[in-house]
This record gives sequence, C-alpha cells and structure tokens, in this order.
Amino acid sequence: MAHGGSVTYDFTDEVVLVTGGGSGIGLQVAKDFAAAGARVVISGRSAARLEAAAAGIDGSVQAIASDIGDAQQTSDLVSAVIDEHGHLDVVVSNAAAYVPGDITEISGEDWEGLRQTNIDGFFHLAQAALPHLATSRGSFIATSSVSGIRGDWGSAVYNASKGAVSLFVQALALDWGARGVRVNAVAPSATNTEPLAPVTGNPALLKQFEDRVALGRLAEVDDISPVFLFLASDAARYVNGVILPVDGGTSASTGQARLDVA
Repeated sequence: MAHGGSVTYDFTDEVVLVTGGGSGIGLQVAKDFAAAGARVVISGRSAARLEAAAAGIDGSVQAIASDIGDAQQTSDLVSAVIDEHGHLDVVVSNAAAYVPGDITEISGEDWEGLRQTNIDGFFHLAQAALPHLATSRGSFIATSSVSGIRGDWGSAVYNASKGAVSLFVQALALDWGARGVRVNAVAPSATNTEPLAPVTGNPALLKQFEDRVALGRLAEVDDISPVFLFLASDAARYVNGVILPVDGGTSASTGQARLDVA
C-alpha cells in the first residue's frame, strides 16, 4: 500500500489527476497513489508550491499549474494530461477554499472566490474529465467534508459550498454510473493541515475540537488518504454515489452535550 497498513493497492500505469495536490490531503493522496504505481499529475495555482511538492514524491509525478476556478484552464489541464499520458483513470477533485464568518460579514469578493474554487472548480473539472473517465471506466472522487453533510456555527458559506459538492457527487453518480464511471466523495472532519493552524496553535481551541471527536484527536492526512485509494480501487467496484465520512466518529453524534459518566 502507499502508506502503512495491511491492505495493498496496485495502480500500476494508471493515470491519476489530483487537484489541490501541492499540500495537505491532496499531497498525501498524490504520494500514496504514486507509491502504489500510478502516474500522478498534481495541479494547483502555485507553480512553485507544486514543483516543491513533486520533488518530494517518490514515483512518477508531473506538476501542472492551473486554476480550476477558470473553465479554460481546467479544460487545458485535462487536455494536457491526455496529451501526455493518453488516458485518465482517476480524478481526485480536492482543491478547496475556506471562508469562515457570519453570512452578514462575508464580502461579495470572498463569496465569489469560495464559489469559484469549491463549486465552479468541481463543475469545470467534472465537465472536462468525465468523458475521459467513461472511456477508461474510471473513478471520480471529490473531497467534500462533514461540513457538506451538516451545518457548523459561523461557516454557512463553506457549508453551502461543500453541500453543493456532496449533491453534485450523488447526482453525477446516477448520470454516469451506466457509462462506467463511479463518482464518490470523501468527507473528512477537521484535519491537521495548514489551514487549521489557528486551531492546532491554540490549546484551548484544539481541545474543543478534540472533544467533539469520538477518537479524541484531529485527523492526520494519512488517516484520510487511504480512503481515496480504496474508492478508486477494484475493492470498491460497487461503491457509487457515496459521501463517506472519515471523521473519527464526529458525525455519529447527535450534537448534544457530552456527559462524562464515571
């Protein structure tokens, strides 16, 4: 397997495109697919970050700077992958933005930027990639969130954007399943990545987050990444239209206060 564990996946010669592959969950997903034999293409807005990320990945990896919020750039990205590798087997739609705050405090510019990345970006990528995945009978996997399943305080616009991703995935699974494409999503809870630094750097706030997780800790990227490999593998050949929480039990709660019984 691409990381420690008893399950082994073989993606030898399969072509995997990971958006938002320069850091965080996307980077770990890219590493794990590459370690499992795939030819991996990572994309993101920052060419410098992508090149640095690619240099740290063992295996076949290509970095292409692209903004999936732009339809033409996304079309060009998928075309470049096909031109270079001849086919496309797995797409991981991972690029995302986060904007917190009360809806009355969110600027139009902030909403536009969030929407362009989280919603428009998914739309552009799916539109460009799904026909190629139908040819390869491949897999499209999105990074949604537990925040795309239920609401959070002070995160309405983010919740809405991830909710859109979740419903896109379910609807596209219906439309494309008969064409041989499985469409699924991974829904992580709070994960120890760069955007969560304000939480991990604040012990009191971190404890609040950890207290909401049945396993008692935040997720690490290597807790999340193996689920993408599973969903792309033949082991998940009958899994389609699933929004799979990977959240340590967070979404198992009713949300009521925790009662510690001695």
